[in-house]
Amino acid sequence: MQLRGRPPRAYGIDIRELARAAEERGFDSLLLPEHTHIPKSRRTPYPGGGELPKAYSHTHDPFVALSFAAAATTKILLGTGICLIPQRDPIVTAKCVASLDQLSNGRFLFGIWRWLECR
Repeated sequence: MQLRGRPPRAYGIDIRELARAAEERGFDSLLLPEHTHIPKSRRTPYPGGGELPKAYSHTHDPFVALSFAAAATTKILLGTGICLIPQRDPIVTAKCVASLDQLSNGRFLFGIWRWLECR
């Protein structure tokens, strides 16, 4: 997605710009993934075929990025499409979730995932 004639930053547009654009266009939510660990080698093939796209290793922390999106918007729901629970400290995660939900005025959606890729 390219907005107002500006080129994408690295692999996409600034999260604030993306969140505002989604809200202006009537989207009800914006969900971000979490990719904290990228294996050096893979036994499980990438579902899209070929190598894992480079963008996977440059993914922002979803809680930080969603905080920027929350500050830039007022209505759109914001959430984690996948939060990798087994790879996170439970107390720190709970605090991140509660803080983001409170700072976004209750607009946070918490999507989780428990599966780990076979390496």
